[in-house]
Amino acid sequence: MKVERLTEIKKLLDRAGEMPDELAKNLHQWFRVELTYTSNALEGNTLTRRETAMVVEKGITVGGKSLVEHLEATNHAQAFDWIAEKARKPLKHFKENDLLSLHKMILSGIDNHNAGFYRNVPVRLSGSRTVLPNPRKVPDLISAFHKWLQTTKKIHPVDLAAEAHYRLVTIHPFIDGNGRTARLLMNLILMCHGYPPAIIRKNERGKYLDALEKAQTGGSQDDYLQLIYRAVDRSLDIYVEATSGEGDFVSEPDDSLLRIGQLAKQTGINVSTIRFWLTSGLLEVSETTPSGYQLFSAAMVIRIEEIKSLKEQRFTLQEIKSKLSSMSDVAEDIMNRYKSTFEKLAD
Repeated sequence: MKVERLTEIKKLLDRAGEMPDELAKNLHQWFRVELTYTSNALEGNTLTRRETAMVVEKGITVGGKSLVEHLEATNHAQAFDWIAEKARKPLKHFKENDLLSLHKMILSGIDNHNAGFYRNVPVRLSGSRTVLPNPRKVPDLISAFHKWLQTTKKIHPVDLAAEAHYRLVTIHPFIDGNGRTARLLMNLILMCHGYPPAIIRKNERGKYLDALEKAQTGGSQDDYLQLIYRAVDRSLDIYVEATSGEGDFVSEPDDSLLRIGQLAKQTGINVSTIRFWLTSGLLEVSETTPSGYQLFSAAMVIRIEEIKSLKEQRFTLQEIKSKLSSMSDVAEDIMNRYKSTFEKLAD
């Protein structure tokens, strides 16, 4: 994909004129949830898209999820509202203090000691060969970064946004929250130039990190730029469809979720039996799409295997339901008991 394609699509949007206020509001709310979900998921947050919407839009607490994960959602949504407001003015109005304010929003209530402050300790990226700058160099690097951002003229807005994101994560100025801050800055730049925000999907995490590391260790930026171009292209398509009245800009389902037919194929159980077990309370739906499709997590594959095993032992459906409930309680107890251990392993 070439950046010129993005220019042509944007021209189509520009010719359509200013969109109705209600549509603009709906798009903002959709991107607010979608960006919050995807950006946090890239960093390991386990809230699903639906749970993120519940937290961000309704202020509902999700059982089994940590306070930090809730704060990551509400903080990111607030930060997105903030950059959307900042994008009403030219990029030259975005100053270094604004970058610190943006980072402070990201870590507010999570790590107040470091929120809005540059790191003063060396850091390394787990599993990466990338060497990050000495903390003593960070203030000067950020000063040079802002000078570059304010004086660079002859570069396509999407390339500018991508390069700003790349430079900021490479400086890695903060103890935590660098990726989220850099992605929000990238989207601020895009929005300042009339482009929609770019969404890097959860299932692109590996490609995204690999592309960044390749460029940071002396390789080509081509893979990284192509990933950003595709992200902007998808968002432009959403805007075009919305303004033409042809699309409802609904979220794509998580790649990890299964439709009922896929669940049936993986487990060897027919769809009608799965529906019966669902109405009997043996199975749970993870998400329902706006089109009415029920989506199931991979945990339901394991659940079905447990049901099959219990049925072979001639337990009744009510007995199976009771046993599954007990298994679930035990699993949750184990997860809570060893949560800190799992988190250390994940790090």
